[in-house]
Amino acid sequence: MNKSILKITVVGLALLVASCGTKKAVVGSSVPKTPAVARGEGSTALQELAFVQMVSDRQLYQKNIVADMSFNIRAGSKNITVPGSVHMRKDEVVRLQLFIPLLGSEVGRLEFTPDYVLVVDRMHKEYIKADYTQLDFLKENGLNFYSLQALFWNQLLLPGNQKVGEADLQQFDADLAKQGPIVPVSLKNGKMTFLWNADKNDGRILSTVVEYLSTAHGKSSLTWKYSNFQPVGVKLFPASQEFTFTTNAGGKPQTGKVTIDMDAIRTNDDWDSQSSVSPKYKRVEAKDVFDKILKM
Repeated sequence: MNKSILKITVVGLALLVASCGTKKAVVGSSVPKTPAVARGEGSTALQELAFVQMVSDRQLYQKNIVADMSFNIRAGSKNITVPGSVHMRKDEVVRLQLFIPLLGSEVGRLEFTPDYVLVVDRMHKEYIKADYTQLDFLKENGLNFYSLQALFWNQLLLPGNQKVGEADLQQFDADLAKQGPIVPVSLKNGKMTFLWNADKNDGRILSTVVEYLSTAHGKSSLTWKYSNFQPVGVKLFPASQEFTFTTNAGGKPQTGKVTIDMDAIRTNDDWDSQSSVSPKYKRVEAKDVFDKILKM
């Protein structure tokens, strides 16, 4: 994998995070929504709430997800597939590691935590470690770690919240009248709209659509599809995840698709949630790197 391939991979993940992020100002200025139960009469609103509860209850009990993966990114004329691994620890980290095909050596690492973003280029011994306010490209679009985490974990999310509690479920709407096997569950928050397409029978989230309207950059959108559900404990987890993003952040249209196919999903906790970087690696200024990537 050469340096340009790693950069394309990095910007792809950066764009997906920007597409699903939310600014504190947006969250803070949104008008509280009237609970669905309070707006309805009779049993309809209660049935909607019961369905949203079923969707919420699909989330895993486990704290850790570890898996081998095949990672593919398509951006512009590039179509790149490399092996890798996924390490996720709830409320602590989402980590994607990319390996050299056949050799198995790690070539790159992308790590998201509630406090910082870490990007490691092992081929060229460079790294970025910055809090989200230091990355202008991400900061201007808004970014929320817990929103990103919910997407990877196949869960509902509520902007500005670490998790969706029982009392929060009344903020979601479920369109039970829609014909077919899918029930749309929706939420609007400030300049963001969310749509979860859930299986009518068991509440599994099959896809999520997030749209963010920015005054500066227009509309950004993210579509996240889930398939190949595998048993993890007593619940099911989507081993295949595909997300497509479009945004005008950076001054020009950006689009791309990432596909992650996981294998041998495990829940072991014998790994560190924080990565260390060798002092021999050169720290790269985050802003300069992302500006350069966006001009490619």
